[in-house]
Order: sequence, then C-alpha cells, then structure tokens
Amino acid sequence: MKRKGRRPKFNEPRKPITVTLPERTLAQLRAIDADRAQAIVKLTDYRAAVPTAMPTVDVVKAAPGLGIIVVGPLRSLRRIDFLRMAEVLPGHFLLTMPSGTPSESIEMEIVDLLDDLPPEEEAERPLLQKLREILHAQRKKKAVSKREILLISI
Repeated sequence: MKRKGRRPKFNEPRKPITVTLPERTLAQLRAIDADRAQAIVKLTDYRAAVPTAMPTVDVVKAAPGLGIIVVGPLRSLRRIDFLRMAEVLPGHFLLTMPSGTPSESIEMEIVDLLDDLPPEEEAERPLLQKLREILHAQRKKKAVSKREILLISI
C-alpha cells in the first residue's frame, strides 16, 4: 500500500508547529535554506555546536572606569529570589535587583548557592565561583556601585 502525503523532512521524531516571525527573519532564513524548517534546524544545530563567543561570566566596559557584569544563562542564579536576569543579547544577561537591596546580598547568596549546589547544576560551579570572585574583589576595594537603568512597561 502506498503512503499518502509527502516524505518526512527529518529522520527523527518531529512535530509541526506554527510560529509568527518578522519578515526580515524569514528573509534571513531563506538565505540559509529555501526550506524554512531546514534553515531553523541548521541554525539550531550550528548554535548548539558553537561555544558562545563571550565568556559566560564577564565584565563589559560600560563607561570609562566602569564595567557591568554580564552572565550566561546560569540556572542556579534564578533561585536567588530578589535577583533578576535581563537578557540583553541571546544568552547574555545583566543582573538586576530591586532598589534598596544591598549589593553585598548577591555575593552572600552566591556563597550559599555554591554550598548547596545540586548535582544537576554542578557544571555551573566554576562560573558561580568566577562571579563570586569578581564581586568579592570589587567589594573589598569598595569599588561596587549601583546605578539605575530605565525600565518601561511592556
């Protein structure tokens, strides 16, 4: 008996989805592959295979003599109740906290995270340690300050 319908595009489990994308994104996908699904798979496979160009914990120059800490998608940081991670580029987050929260609070919370890190987040330990070291060194030099950023409702 002959199968009806077209031949599957992928030789693995798959599922149809519907997604709305900007025209510019559709044009970019067409440049990668005429078949949108193939283009999305190619991009996803490529991105998963390539390490991020930026270190997962880094200090980025914001102004002369001032830097901003940028972190990757550290799952463990999401357990700090008052801390928010604002994604500024794909996979790159600024750390934000409510006004009035002492900056030392983040360092202490990271120490606690390191003490109680579950096995499934163990790969994040070196990154949390690097973040803690940055915060610790800056606190000891009394070089941590907080600035406000402009937020709007969306």
